[in-house]
Amino acid sequence: MPFKKGDFILIDYTAKVKETGEIFDTTNEEIAKSERLFKEGEIYEPKLIVIGEGWILKAIDDNLPSFEPKKMETIEISPDKAFGPRIPEKVKMVPLRRLRDKGITPQLGMRIEYDKKLATIRTIGAGRVTLDFNPPLAGKTLTYEIRINKKLRTTKERIYALIHRRMPVAEISKGNLEIGKTDIRIQIPEEVFYIEGLQLAKRGIATDIHRFFSSVIRVEFLEVYMNPQPRKAKTTKPKAGNEKQEKRSSKKRTRK
Repeated sequence: MPFKKGDFILIDYTAKVKETGEIFDTTNEEIAKSERLFKEGEIYEPKLIVIGEGWILKAIDDNLPSFEPKKMETIEISPDKAFGPRIPEKVKMVPLRRLRDKGITPQLGMRIEYDKKLATIRTIGAGRVTLDFNPPLAGKTLTYEIRINKKLRTTKERIYALIHRRMPVAEISKGNLEIGKTDIRIQIPEEVFYIEGLQLAKRGIATDIHRFFSSVIRVEFLEVYMNPQPRKAKTTKPKAGNEKQEKRSSKKRTRK
């Protein structure tokens, strides 16, 4: 088999509901825009997967080792191996006023939190709202079109990918990453200093590196703040007395 458990790979995919052909997820920006799935701030690019780590649906994860590199593969996933069956008991009617009391103006298809659980609004009637606590894709057969673009082979490639997975907006250049035998030093780019969840991202990166590179003992993050208006070096002017002395010395040399 071309791939095995533990391999770092980059994949592109588009996911559809088999029954309707509706696309609900993709790594392709053009498809996301054409299907009205595009979200501002979302980054559409090949996704890092470590085979066997459960970073994608198990039915897909189990099949990745048999895929051919750079070939578009199609896999069909039944509801029991995707998001489970749809359970009618998880659909409930609630008074409209309860949602309004929570500051929610209901709309069809809206995802909300109700009683600490996520639900989808299915119907809005006269004073009543139908909430569906099933996962949105429960009971549906899914079709994934997947291509494995690349296998990451070097330690540097893998660490770059682990950093990018947690900080997709960051551009970690060659000079900002130092990899030693037991220590790794990462200089955080200035553009991500103030993003939400930065500390959690750093913790996640360190956890990932320790998990996949057991020889690494220390992961260090460095944040460098540069002065946007550095002071210019002052030019030292000669003292008045020294200037006169220099002129007299110059005249004497001229007479000679």
